[in-house]
Amino acid sequence: METRQKKGNLVFAVNGERFELPWVDPSITLLQFLRSETCFKSPKLGCGEGGCGACVVLVSKYDPKLKKVEDFSVSSCLTLLCSLNGHSITTSDGLGNSRDGFHSIHERFAGFHASQCGFCTPGMCMSFFSALVNAEKGNKPDPPPGFSKLTSSEAEKAIAGNLCRCTGYRPIADACKTFAADVDIEDLGFNSFWKKGDSKEMKVSKLPPYDPTKNICTYPEFLKSESATNLDSSRYPWYSPVSIEELQSLLNSNVTENGASFKLVVGNTGTGYYKETHRYDHYIDLRHVPELSIIKRDQTGIEVGATVTISKFISFLKEESKINFGSYGKLVSEKLAYHMEKIAGPFVRNSASVGGNLVMAQKNGFPSDIATLFLGLCATVSLMTSHGLEKLTWEELLSRPPLDSRTVLLSVCIPFKRDQSSPHTHSKFLFETYRAAPRPHGNALAYVNAAFQADVSLCKNGVLINNIQLAFGAYGTKHATRAKKVEECLAGKMLSVHVLYEALKSVKLAVVPEDGTSHPEYRSSLAVSYVFEFLYPLTDVPSAISVGLLDGINDISVEEVSESSKGRKQTLLSSSKQVVESSTEYYPVGEPMKKVGAAMQAAGEAVYVDDIPSPPNCLHGAFIYSTKPLASIKGIQLESNRLTDGVTDVITFKDIPSGGANVGSITPFGPNPLFADDLARCAGDRIAVVVADSQRSADVAARTALVEYDTANIGSPILTVEEAVEKSSFIQIPPSVYPKQVGDFSKGMAEAVHKILSAEIRLGSGYHFYMETQTALAIPDEDKCMVVYTSSQSPENAHRAIANCLGVPEHNIRVITRRVGGGFGGKQGGAMPISTACALAAYKLGRPVRIYVNRNTDMIVTGGRHPMKVTYSVGFKSSGKITALHLDILINAGITKDLSPIIPSYVIKSLKKYNWGALSFDVKLCKTNVTSKTIMRAPGDVQASYIAEVIIEHVSTLLSMEVDSVRNENLHTFESLNLFYDNIVADVGEYTLPSIMDKLAVSSSFFQRSKMLEQFNQKNTWKKRGISRVPILFEVTQSPTPGKVSILQDGSIVVEVGGIEIGQGLWTKVRQMTAYALGLIESSWAKDLVEKVRVIQADTLSVVQGGLTGASTTSESSCEAVRLCCNVLVERLTPLKKELQEQNGSVDWPTLIRQAQKQAVNLAANSYYVPESSSLRYLNFGAAVSEVEIDVLTGQTTILQSDIIYDCGQSLNPAVDMGQIEGAFIQGIGFFMNEEYLTNEDGLMVSNSTFTYKIPTIDTIPQNFNAHILNSGHHKNRVLSSKASGEPPLLLAASVHCATRAAVKAARDQLKLWGKLDWSVSEFYLDVPAILPVVKTQCGLDYVEKYLENLLAQKSN
Repeated sequence: METRQKKGNLVFAVNGERFELPWVDPSITLLQFLRSETCFKSPKLGCGEGGCGACVVLVSKYDPKLKKVEDFSVSSCLTLLCSLNGHSITTSDGLGNSRDGFHSIHERFAGFHASQCGFCTPGMCMSFFSALVNAEKGNKPDPPPGFSKLTSSEAEKAIAGNLCRCTGYRPIADACKTFAADVDIEDLGFNSFWKKGDSKEMKVSKLPPYDPTKNICTYPEFLKSESATNLDSSRYPWYSPVSIEELQSLLNSNVTENGASFKLVVGNTGTGYYKETHRYDHYIDLRHVPELSIIKRDQTGIEVGATVTISKFISFLKEESKINFGSYGKLVSEKLAYHMEKIAGPFVRNSASVGGNLVMAQKNGFPSDIATLFLGLCATVSLMTSHGLEKLTWEELLSRPPLDSRTVLLSVCIPFKRDQSSPHTHSKFLFETYRAAPRPHGNALAYVNAAFQADVSLCKNGVLINNIQLAFGAYGTKHATRAKKVEECLAGKMLSVHVLYEALKSVKLAVVPEDGTSHPEYRSSLAVSYVFEFLYPLTDVPSAISVGLLDGINDISVEEVSESSKGRKQTLLSSSKQVVESSTEYYPVGEPMKKVGAAMQAAGEAVYVDDIPSPPNCLHGAFIYSTKPLASIKGIQLESNRLTDGVTDVITFKDIPSGGANVGSITPFGPNPLFADDLARCAGDRIAVVVADSQRSADVAARTALVEYDTANIGSPILTVEEAVEKSSFIQIPPSVYPKQVGDFSKGMAEAVHKILSAEIRLGSGYHFYMETQTALAIPDEDKCMVVYTSSQSPENAHRAIANCLGVPEHNIRVITRRVGGGFGGKQGGAMPISTACALAAYKLGRPVRIYVNRNTDMIVTGGRHPMKVTYSVGFKSSGKITALHLDILINAGITKDLSPIIPSYVIKSLKKYNWGALSFDVKLCKTNVTSKTIMRAPGDVQASYIAEVIIEHVSTLLSMEVDSVRNENLHTFESLNLFYDNIVADVGEYTLPSIMDKLAVSSSFFQRSKMLEQFNQKNTWKKRGISRVPILFEVTQSPTPGKVSILQDGSIVVEVGGIEIGQGLWTKVRQMTAYALGLIESSWAKDLVEKVRVIQADTLSVVQGGLTGASTTSESSCEAVRLCCNVLVERLTPLKKELQEQNGSVDWPTLIRQAQKQAVNLAANSYYVPESSSLRYLNFGAAVSEVEIDVLTGQTTILQSDIIYDCGQSLNPAVDMGQIEGAFIQGIGFFMNEEYLTNEDGLMVSNSTFTYKIPTIDTIPQNFNAHILNSGHHKNRVLSSKASGEPPLLLAASVHCATRAAVKAARDQLKLWGKLDWSVSEFYLDVPAILPVVKTQCGLDYVEKYLENLLAQKSN
């Protein structure tokens, strides 16, 4: 019998399943509902801001009039459930799954090795699926069988808003492009579908089939037959007016009286930026008012309703640009559409409204692009106020006080200029928009945005500016502004270089950020660049004619006349190449098998801690942290509001049971506290955990909690390493881990011909940005026992910390970790306090407690990478050979030891990559009142390897030598290598770095490209290129690791290891090793045995001494532990196999195991692999060449190409190692180029959101990315001759920074040629990260002015 919707109930479908809710809290989001009330867990909570894409789902709605289904992706973390009445939702586990079969998207992601930790993959799949579904609706020609109507460029852009911290994006882009009709299949990267030598046709046939006609139904028929009624407002405080009149009466009714709070809703995306801490009494959904959703145009302009989504407006503009409504209208439509595609990500634009964006700009000062664009176009707005309807200009509205809650923006009109062009007047309208942002293709707020329009006439002696409008926004003022004085200065003038030069002076005075804005001088300089780019081409009349000023409206800008903006609209990535040298010697070890469970991860079936269903009576926790660096805590007061109704308790250090200790984490250097006691010792110090009946209530309570501080009679905090030195505040480095000096520094300096004394380098911190934030679930068990599920790289240490805190024997605690959604070192020490706090709260309250730390808090309390200040003195000869190096290194360790005492040894190991002659150093760990710094992928190593490059570059600059030749001059010989690394390399053949450098020079055409690049820089004023070749040496140490292998009665095999699967493919390598090692009984069984192996979760009561997963070697150590287990089993089973063979002639694996069971052979084996001294330490080698192009006008750096060769020994799995190499390299690019870690004056991290902390995205990685895994043959002291791949390649990303420095140097050389920079000023330091302001500052913030001054000087001569 057909189910019918009860009048006024909320009805929707999820993956074809019908849901009808008689009541729901209107503030609940779709993500909260899916994760707490359904079995569909594939959408993940990554940020809660619409900034990462982990929660993306497809929403489908039906238009009964047009009989059409509209499909679009949304951020489910921002979408309110009540807004989905009559809609259908599709999640990744609804596309396909292990039960019904995976979708070809899932299978292709798995086969292209595009999922590592897997946490981001379901959202990535849904972003792509949305593009796929919509492409099929387009009227493009039908593609060849197996392909879609998507283009390669569209396939890449589909995932442009999604973040991934593991893969480096290249394999994800390749998996998506397999669906594109225009893809060159030869350009696609390494995958598990085809082999080298397969024809194009063969390759296509091996892809998992895609048939658009068999796409899943996104909107079920039963929803079409139900007439969607508005929600019953007596049960849901949710109103959906259907006319302006109804809306007006609603706003003047009892809904908004007596202090009742109400919220006007369209897409709710603003809550990603402005976090809500109060629940509204009423919600008014504006989407059903026809006047607010209009979008139309005629000869006079465009009118767009306030509820029209940004995506719909872009689509409309793209269509309009094809219609002949006059050349000005076409120009405006094109420019607006192109610019607006850079706002947020696709899944935010699909629900964010044009009006909502403008209102946020007017009321809250949101740094909106649309506000600036409309200001530049002299837009007008229609408002509905309590007094009636009102029309005014957008500029007037911006100057008014913030709109009151009863005023509604109805629509915006963009007026079109009437084309005045005629053969006689030669008058034209110009329009251009600009933005510079941390990410070139969107999903990042702009440093400055701008929209300019001008009415110009071409006269005999030049271009006359009749009228001009210059609008600037996002530069650090409350609202977008017009540069009126500049406009007046230019209006009516004949444009010349001199007029432009004077105008630019006015621009700098007009665009001045408010105090407290980051990079203020850069922002002002950027405004100058924009005006220059807009007007400079018009100063040259022949040039203006040549670009078609007389032939109708053209985009006349520097883009046309100079090379400044060429290539802006190209595809994101070009071809890439992966070269893999695999080995079959230890088959199936060495095979590039796809990652275990990759398709399951893509479908969202892989279970992470937060996917475990909450047990009955489960509570949720959230941390309250200190915002002061050093202060007494007098009390905590929770704000009372309805979003915090469910608060149960506040847990502090006072709740630790007697016999327990205030311990949050344990390291080899001692325990670290769980909570601040009466004294908070850093900003970000954990003070308490609020426990509530929902995660949202706990989060809001923690966010709004008022902590009373007292700083009387407390000394001033130590926030910098200089202050620590002044106050002798240090953490002792145990002598056992303090590194050794090399050679005689004084003697080396005496040999030197040249010296650099006391040069300085500073390096900041960085945040891990694992996609899954810190999380744990603690469940009380009988007899004072506790089971804790945690996302941890070190469950064993979490186990010890919990037992210590609770004061119970360790056998009372059981810690389980199945998989981790990204770690990068942050889930070693950083995860333990979460588990311990959960366990403490559960212990006190006798109920299960879970914590899923919100992204903003996670970024503040986790700590991050160690900042450093390095002062160096170096002596060298005229050949560039360095004879001595001394460094004074100050490392900011933060408030506790954590694992900081091992950082100095990591620093010195990687510094030794060059032969310094003699190396001496003084390293101090500074104890400061900032959050404890912790392990982060390649800790100390990445900073040290970069420091070495800075020194080499400094030497080459002073000698005026090619930096590459100075690098080569100081590369180790085999003898010097063993001097610096204590005879670590036994055989000269193992030192592969010199040959890697040579191979790389050839494969990357390094020397030829270096010459071409010089010519490019000579010819181009506004773009400069740089190239750099950088080597790495990386010492790793293996750790003892346990293993356990059990063979079950049917012959299937269960494996347990101490190592944790964090996305690095540990389970996959262990599975292959198990099959290889058990296959030694009979080699022909090895292939089938792979499928019989399952690696299971780490359980601290099942496998003890698990240690920690890190240092790049846990995979190989776990493999060796498993091999030892298998050797025992092989020894037990081999005699039986021989006996059965003699009896039966042949035997298979199942028969052997059945017989072993009957004969009571022990089919389980444990081991504990302890590396011998000869295999404990070893070196990894690699090199990279990177070429970049900088835009001198904006400071934007584009990585044109990166080539890597990395020595993996004999890779255990080349596919997994390739993923590690590429992913580490891109994470390194983040550190060197993108990720700005900002703190306030109290040391509190303030770049703690996806809006302010920018990890690499698909548009910031190398356009051409080539990686080669070198098989360097046998290494007798390695695990099956393999070498590590997790951390070392991250260091290679320094090549991008070094190449950027070379490009900046070329820009500075240009200034010298103009006589605007003294030739003696050769030294400069390019900060890390080399973000846009850093690059442009070093090129010269007044580069444009100096260029014009040079022109004026030439003319006067």
